[in-house]
Amino acid sequence: MSLFCESGTGVGAILSNLRRSKDFSACYVLLELESGTPFYVGISRSVIRRLRQHVKGENHFSASLAYRMANNKFPHKMTRDLAMADPEFRSEFDIARALLQRARVAFVEIDNPLELYLFEAYCAMELNTCEWNSFRTH
Repeated sequence: MSLFCESGTGVGAILSNLRRSKDFSACYVLLELESGTPFYVGISRSVIRRLRQHVKGENHFSASLAYRMANNKFPHKMTRDLAMADPEFRSEFDIARALLQRARVAFVEIDNPLELYLFEAYCAMELNTCEWNSFRTH
């Protein structure tokens, strides 16, 4: 994921590095750097933009996985906005985001929206990423 968090490197530069002309729909898997163990499966219609948000996002909207990971380490009763302003929580958020920045990523381009959704659930079950993947509805 280091490619996605280099300072001054935007989506266009990342796409160029990957020899692609435009962002694309894909299912992606985040893997621990050392062990290669998968820990999260996600999908996006703009996967490069989304992966960049995971590692560069500054709030709970854009970096939702880092927020969830920080919340796991530092449970709270605050609103999400207040938590992001809290120095202790923000420290955990930054630690989680740094972990994501060191992760490896693999992705499979999938154009069909139904196949994309089904493949995400299949991968999450097959790769046992249940710690960070939840398909609970609101």
